Amino acid sequence: MLLERRDGDNAGEGAAGVGETGGAAGGSAILRAVRIMETIAASGVPLQLAQICREVGLPKPTVFRILSTLEQAGLVGREPGEKRYTCSERLNALAGNTLLNSPNRAARRAVLEELVEQVGETCNLVIANNNAVLYLDRVEVSWPQRVALGAGSRLPLYASASGKLFLSNMPKRSRDRFLSVTPLIPHTPNTLVDRTRLAREFDAIRASGYAVDDEEYLSGVCCVAVPVRTAENRLVAALALHAPVSRMPLAQALEYLPQLRQSAEAIAQTIDW
Repeated sequence: MLLERRDGDNAGEGAAGVGETGGAAGGSAILRAVRIMETIAASGVPLQLAQICREVGLPKPTVFRILSTLEQAGLVGREPGEKRYTCSERLNALAGNTLLNSPNRAARRAVLEELVEQVGETCNLVIANNNAVLYLDRVEVSWPQRVALGAGSRLPLYASASGKLFLSNMPKRSRDRFLSVTPLIPHTPNTLVDRTRLAREFDAIRASGYAVDDEEYLSGVCCVAVPVRTAENRLVAALALHAPVSRMPLAQALEYLPQLRQSAEAIAQTIDW
């Protein structure tokens, strides 16, 4: 039982309670909870209770009660010391698994396979998942020298091309908060761990529309990433090209930006928004 009606609710809320036998009433309550989760997930910044109430058009007591239940279930979270709600790790994992096992995965993979044929190197599709990027799909080349990172793999946001793409598109407040609490580990001599240098990097990414990993996570491996956006221009995923620098230096990888962008547009059509 997700939500229960309690005495004192507004008359209009009565149908939202989960009845003993389920049915339409139970569905209404579940749909209200889903609407609230969708509102939080769609926001670029953590939301206060009043903001969520305005977005979903429900009374404060109702929204607060639903949020409390969702928080207890680990489906939403609150920032430490604040009353703003955000997506939890469990909700992010649910979103990632939904895309990972989507019926449209075959169509996405076909786009990736065609891109790999064009560029001759490994390409992958990733989404942001808390403090990391999550690989949704990856098509490997048949070269003997390659990086073994399959679907479900995770890389740090600040040390990957796709991750820096997501960070650069975050609201500044959220990005600064993330960088202030995240340990910036130097995975290689090229990893950017200075926050001032990272800020400059984010400015450059927003200006150019792509991000690079110049041997910042793995020595000897470079990467170029471009955004996958909705029709409303919202960044929801990233498409990236990975290659050993001995076979494809970063400057050469950047020559494939047109193909990456074209494939990113095609992949956007395969995702159910």
